[in-house]
Amino acid sequence: HAIRLEGDLTLGGLFPVHARGPAGVPCGAIKKEKGIHRLEAMLYALDRVNGDPRVLPNLTLGARILDTCSRDTYALEQALSFVRTLLPPEGSEGRCPDGSQPHRPPPERLVGVIGASASSVSIMVA
Repeated sequence: HAIRLEGDLTLGGLFPVHARGPAGVPCGAIKKEKGIHRLEAMLYALDRVNGDPRVLPNLTLGARILDTCSRDTYALEQALSFVRTLLPPEGSEGRCPDGSQPHRPPPERLVGVIGASASSVSIMVA
């Protein structure tokens, strides 16, 4: 339930690609108009921006797009993954067994989040 595109700067996206699922299941059927179309619009915009060197010279926009499944609590769990990329790994002591510093990839440069589409989901994510 996620799309990841590498870039110098990352835009987050929260879209209801799936409808709310029945009790006990977070996601239901695919939502073409309100989910897939919005996701495709974001990907198209990124293609256009990245394809024109005059818009953001020497930078590319990446994306991490997550499915909210039209459910506020599920969207909150998904949105927390944006924050988790900034935290060190759990149980990390900060040193390798040989005493050297561990190699960690630089944190993702998330510069903004587009979405969510429903007020209840947006309130929960905010």
